[in-house]
Amino acid sequence: MLQSLILTFLLGIVFFLARYFQADAWFHDYFGYMLLFFLAISYLIFRLMEFGMRNKREKFVEFYLSTVVMRLLLCIVFVGVSFYLGIGDIPVFIGNFFALYLFYTFFEIYGLYRNLRRDS
Repeated sequence: MLQSLILTFLLGIVFFLARYFQADAWFHDYFGYMLLFFLAISYLIFRLMEFGMRNKREKFVEFYLSTVVMRLLLCIVFVGVSFYLGIGDIPVFIGNFFALYLFYTFFEIYGLYRNLRRDS
């Protein structure tokens, strides 16, 4: 979980520096909310994967697949609520959200792969 916090902190620094150097046209105004959302999702997935790793990984596959489905549904709800609230600059929002989704997904898979390699 500490790695997710560090990742989110580094992404926040990038966002802050982009605003400082007036390169924020590439970032949506809700970028901070997206970071918090993905941090919360990462924490939730981390906790569920801890449960999946217990008991000699009997239920690992079920827990992992449930986290994938849960993340997808929560992301759909987040984007739907954001559109319902009437955000502006939708293409930038979608681009930022998709980039963060891929970034956090890659980070999660890399972390799980590293943990599974170490344990085997």
